[in-house]
Amino acid sequence: MTVKNREINIIICGTGGQGVVLVSELLGNAAVRDGVAVKGSEVLGMAQRGGSVFSNLRLGGDVIAPMTPEGKVDVLIAVEPSEALRNIQYLIKDAVVVLNTTTVMPYTVYLGQSGYPTQEQIIEKLKKVTSRIITLNASGLAKEAGSAQATNVVMLGALFGTGLMPVKEETAKEAILLRFKAKVGEINIKAFDLGYDFVKKALAGATK
Repeated sequence: MTVKNREINIIICGTGGQGVVLVSELLGNAAVRDGVAVKGSEVLGMAQRGGSVFSNLRLGGDVIAPMTPEGKVDVLIAVEPSEALRNIQYLIKDAVVVLNTTTVMPYTVYLGQSGYPTQEQIIEKLKKVTSRIITLNASGLAKEAGSAQATNVVMLGALFGTGLMPVKEETAKEAILLRFKAKVGEINIKAFDLGYDFVKKALAGATK
């Protein structure tokens, strides 16, 4: 059951070309269709060079400001895992963090101007804030659904799998089908379901 007046703050982050903005649009459209208040802001980096892309959405409640204050984000969805660290200061204690395990190396790494943390290092730092960290191979699930390009929609499904959304899953799927037609729509619905089921099962296992 969804609770429309419950405020939830979400960050979706990744790099240019991973479809972070599209996920934000789909979620925002679904919220509007469900009558849930929504505010949001986006920060776009150097997308053509794999720069950081950050989307902040605030759903429900009496939200006024579009940007969530530091220490107030309930869920962080990282389409690119290292981008989670760039936004760690926004997390509440015990926030839910979902990491796609597929990495996209920033161009600065290839230029030798910066390093890249291992998955273990990323998780270790996140654990200082929360133990509710879920890793999934979203890119692999997207290929299972029928298209590697559906990785971002797998992560959208993962977001809904947390059970924290004040928007119905059915409404999210309606938003997907309005955006993608015919065969592509079917692939993206399957991608959504795979992400949803993975996270739902992961959280259920963690509470046993």
